[in-house]
Amino acid sequence: MQSRSALARLQQATTLSLLAVALAWAWYWRGTPWLALAGFALIAFFYSLVLAAEFIALRFFGGGDPAPRPTIGELLRAWVSETLAAPRVFCWRQPFRWREIPDHLEPSASAPAKRGVVFIHGFVCNRGFWNPWMNELRVRGHCFAAVNLEPIFGSIDAYVPIVEAAVDRVTRATGMPPVLVCHSMGGLAARAWLCAMKADQGVHRVITIGSPHHGTWLARFSHLANGRQMQRQGEWLRSLHEQGGAESHARFTCWYSNCDNIVFPASTATLDGADNRLVRGVAHVALGFHPQVMRESLALIAAM
Repeated sequence: MQSRSALARLQQATTLSLLAVALAWAWYWRGTPWLALAGFALIAFFYSLVLAAEFIALRFFGGGDPAPRPTIGELLRAWVSETLAAPRVFCWRQPFRWREIPDHLEPSASAPAKRGVVFIHGFVCNRGFWNPWMNELRVRGHCFAAVNLEPIFGSIDAYVPIVEAAVDRVTRATGMPPVLVCHSMGGLAARAWLCAMKADQGVHRVITIGSPHHGTWLARFSHLANGRQMQRQGEWLRSLHEQGGAESHARFTCWYSNCDNIVFPASTATLDGADNRLVRGVAHVALGFHPQVMRESLALIAAM
């Protein structure tokens, strides 16, 4: 397991700073309770307004896609669910609990060999994203390793050695090529690794969850290296598609949602020739922990 996470330090500072500002506001206006409470809520839950703007963009700019268009009810439920899921990930697991579950690379000597897993997180995330998954795999007796993709805002190509090292560790522990489980940008990091290392035989299956395989509408606003690489019809994605065709996609299972507020239009998270699985009414972060996604993905891993 990597010993440092720059993203964890960044999110620790952000979380504690926002909390301090919200508490300072509430204390300053303590003589006017309604103003104190309103200001505290606005500071603490401003991110929910940003999420709402993303869902509005999804509604207006995600049209014309083969995936079912979300209803207003689905979007509202997805917004509420994402409002609850986001702080658990970005304000707790990733900044403060990312080392809670270390990589597990010691298979049981008494049990039959089981397929190992490499977890690859997405944009502005770290290995703490996968805590619920890692806890479940540890109980089930599977070896696993989870990476921290750094530099945080660097090129996706720079993550290839990180993925390679994790795959090598799990392969040596189990004697078998692992399954890659990827969320969001992590799916592109996995594909970049497959192409750069010509590693088709080094992986058993790739499971992607809300990965922008064909880019995302929101990436047009990014000036970051990895953000620009996720722009729709961008040069980097075109090159990636040219290097890995539909034949290699047969080993992919791609989960996607018609209410993904980050990766839209929805079908951008699918691949030709892959096992594409739609989950309706689930937002981007919540999709990573949706019961159906976890249940069926864990069943795929166990069956291998």
